[in-house]
Amino acid sequence: MLDSLLKAGADATVVEAPPYIAGQWGGDGPAATRTGPYLRRVVSRTTHATGEEVSRALAYARSSARSVARLAPAIRADILDRASRAASAHREELARLLALELGKPVKDGRGEIDRVADTFAVCASEARHIGGENLPVAGWARGIGNTALTYRAPAGVALAITPFNAPANLLAHKLGASFAAGNTTIVKAPPQAPAATAAIVALLLDSGLPPQGVQLLHGGAEVGALLCAADEVAVISFTGSPETGRAVARAAGAKRLVLELGGNAATIVCEDADIAQAAKECARTGYSNSGQSCISVQRVYVHRSRYETFLDAFTAAVDTLKVGDPLDPATDVGSMVDENAAERVVSWSAEAAAAGARVLRGGTRNGATAAPTIVAGPPESASVVVHEVFGALVAVLPYDDFDAVIDACNASRYGLQAGLFTRDMGRIITAWRELQTGALIAGGSSNYRLDHVPFGGVKDSGFGRETPRSMIDDYTVVKTLMLRGLSVWGDATTVDEGTGA
Repeated sequence: MLDSLLKAGADATVVEAPPYIAGQWGGDGPAATRTGPYLRRVVSRTTHATGEEVSRALAYARSSARSVARLAPAIRADILDRASRAASAHREELARLLALELGKPVKDGRGEIDRVADTFAVCASEARHIGGENLPVAGWARGIGNTALTYRAPAGVALAITPFNAPANLLAHKLGASFAAGNTTIVKAPPQAPAATAAIVALLLDSGLPPQGVQLLHGGAEVGALLCAADEVAVISFTGSPETGRAVARAAGAKRLVLELGGNAATIVCEDADIAQAAKECARTGYSNSGQSCISVQRVYVHRSRYETFLDAFTAAVDTLKVGDPLDPATDVGSMVDENAAERVVSWSAEAAAAGARVLRGGTRNGATAAPTIVAGPPESASVVVHEVFGALVAVLPYDDFDAVIDACNASRYGLQAGLFTRDMGRIITAWRELQTGALIAGGSSNYRLDHVPFGGVKDSGFGRETPRSMIDDYTVVKTLMLRGLSVWGDATTVDEGTGA
């Protein structure tokens, strides 16, 4: 299947991306197509899952969970290591699929596939380190004479619901960590990236992941709701909007959840910062993937004494970005996921301008391609400040006092990541302590992530941490064995009399 997916992408024909249910590719549900936002033609085709197919997938997952759990961690790790190498080997073709379906520049797509390879490798390493504890039961009188052991057992059936903006790497995190933990996983693909999702699943199967270890379903909210509510599912990992996240939680009920729900990331540029470096970094990371990242630079707060200098440098850096064909290796900014998303950038920048802001660049679109937009000095009530734009727009605002700018950052309903440019270690520690975010990037913008470092937010940005080690904790349950009357600690309550010789 992987070869046919990649070949169709390379030949610029419609990529057939079927579901994978109960060990077989193919489905009987209604056909669904994906129109590439830049090419404006159908680029991939699949079928949405029927109710019967959802039920069949759940039954197969339930019956497969025990056999997958019995695979030794070393076997699971070897499969993930092979998948890591395969991702690197197919880097160009996979990046092309991302460009076709999402309008993501191939340079960004290559970076995402590099991260897929890294993520699978990290998952493999973590699989080799899953263990347990010998508990200190003899430290209390009632525990004397006993032994208690724990190990982390697979949860059983995991559900991975992935977003469109990084469908390959976020799937690698969810599915890779779930398999590393010994689970079987049902993947619910984003409707905007059926082929890219199917390719990652096929790559894992080709690398030796057993058919019992994964299933792939396509569809909309109704399919997701059926899966979330299913009793067979033990744990759900979801990435998407807060509104959909709340729907997932309502449907899931009493299940373990990992929710990554977006952001409105702020970056602070202090008066002692290297303005040229900060401007260049904010330009590069504010418009990569057309700003469609939950940690993309959206709000930049610059000390008033350096505000105009930063705006000049930032505008100059944005002017160097090449906008256009995502299949062109030189393109920095491709199209957004669809025309509605691009229109959001246009309308929100116009709203800010009407309220007194300056739109220094952009504020226009060509189809689904939004020009990189700079909004200077919007009011605090503007949509570009309050809400998540998830697009090619950066708002730049002046500030006077460091404590006040911390408060301004924290006024957001979101709290995923923040960036900080300063040479003052005291400010770094203060910001780390006071900012209501899951992470602070000191010396960089908000848009920076290492896949083996805990990632997640607070407030409406969700809960849980999406890194392989943290996710394996979520994908496993602690099981305890109590050995009554058998003690590795000894059972004596007094010291025997004697010489000790």
